[in-house]
Amino acid sequence: MKLCIIRNTYRISRFMFIRKVVLRRGYALTIRGSLWLLLLIGLGCATGNVGPTPILVKRTQMHMGTWVSITAVATDRETAQNATSAAFEEIHRLEALLSTWIKDSELSRVNGAAGKEAVSVSPDTMKVLEASVSMARLTEGGFNILVGPAVEAWSVLDQQQIPSEADLDRIRPLTNLNALHLNQTQGTVYLEKSGMRVDVGGIGKGFAADMAVEAMQKAGATAGVVALSGDIRTFGHLPDGTTFPFAIRHPRREGAILAFIDLQNEAISTAGDYERYFERDGIRYHHVLDPATLQPARDCQSVTVIAKDGLTADGLDTGIFVMGRERGLALVETMPDVGAVIVDREGKVWVSSSLQGRVRIKNDGE
Repeated sequence: MKLCIIRNTYRISRFMFIRKVVLRRGYALTIRGSLWLLLLIGLGCATGNVGPTPILVKRTQMHMGTWVSITAVATDRETAQNATSAAFEEIHRLEALLSTWIKDSELSRVNGAAGKEAVSVSPDTMKVLEASVSMARLTEGGFNILVGPAVEAWSVLDQQQIPSEADLDRIRPLTNLNALHLNQTQGTVYLEKSGMRVDVGGIGKGFAADMAVEAMQKAGATAGVVALSGDIRTFGHLPDGTTFPFAIRHPRREGAILAFIDLQNEAISTAGDYERYFERDGIRYHHVLDPATLQPARDCQSVTVIAKDGLTADGLDTGIFVMGRERGLALVETMPDVGAVIVDREGKVWVSSSLQGRVRIKNDGE
C-alpha cells in the first residue's frame, strides 16, 4: 500500500507516549532517546497528483546497543526495502569495527594491546579516531574518547557509586589524549598505558548514520532518516515535498516536548543528564563527565546540535555539554552550518543565531 505524507500542526499533547511508535489521528510518533520523529501519515494522495507516488518504508532493528530506526523514501517498494537493508548492513559492518562490546572488534583489539603494542585498523576506524581527536581540540578537551575508565568508576546505572578523589586521581592518567597515538601512514593505533581504553560511543553512532545514508543513496533511496537512538541523520524530502519534522525532548519533564524543528539534509544529536543518572542527597550524578575533573558536567541539562553530518553533531553535543552554555554557544557561532539548542542548569533555553526562526519552543497548550 502506498503512503502519502500530509502536513498538519503539531498537536500532540493529548497523545499517549510510549517508547516505540504511537499511531493516533494519523500521526506516527517515533520515540528514540532525546529526539522524536513526527510523521503525519495519511492513506491515499491528494487529488490531482501527477506521476507515481513515492513509497515510504520504515524498519527497526537492534544494533550498536540500541534500537536503530531507518525510514526510506523511493519510487517503488523494492528499492525502498533494498535501501533500508543496505543501511542496516552498513551499520552492522561498522559495529564489528567500533563496538567495544564485541571482543574481536578493532577497538577491542586496540584496548587489549594498551601499553604493549600498536594495532592496525581499517580506514573507517582511523577516520573516527582522527575526528575524535579533532573534536577534542575543537571543544577544548570537552569531548574525550578515553574517559571510559572514569565512566565505569561512576557506574551510574549499576552500582551508582561516587568514586573518591583518590580513585579519580588514579584513573586520570588513563584519560590523557596525548597518550593516544594515531599513525595515519602505517594505519596503526597505540595506547601508551595499560588500562587505557578507547570508546567512540559519543561519536560513532553519528558516523554510522552518515555511512548508512550513503548506502541508502547508492541503493536508490531519494530521501530518508537514519536514527540510532538520539543520533539522527536525514536526507531529501518526504513524499509530499516537505522536510522531516522532529521534536526535542524536555530534559526535566518525562514524555514532554521542549521544541520542534524541521530538518533537510542535516543531522541532529542530543546529549543530556536525564537518561543515565542517579540522585543522592538531592544531587544528580550522570554519565556525561568533564574530562578535566572526571566529575559530571554541571552547566547544562541538555544540548541539541544540528549540523550537516552526524559525525559533527554527535561529537559536538557532548563537547558543548561539558564546555557549558556560554563557551558552547560562542563556539557554535563560529561554525558554519551548525546550530544548537541548549538548556542550561537553571532550565533556561538558549538557541544559536543560525536556528533563530527554525526552532519553535513548545507552548504549554500544545
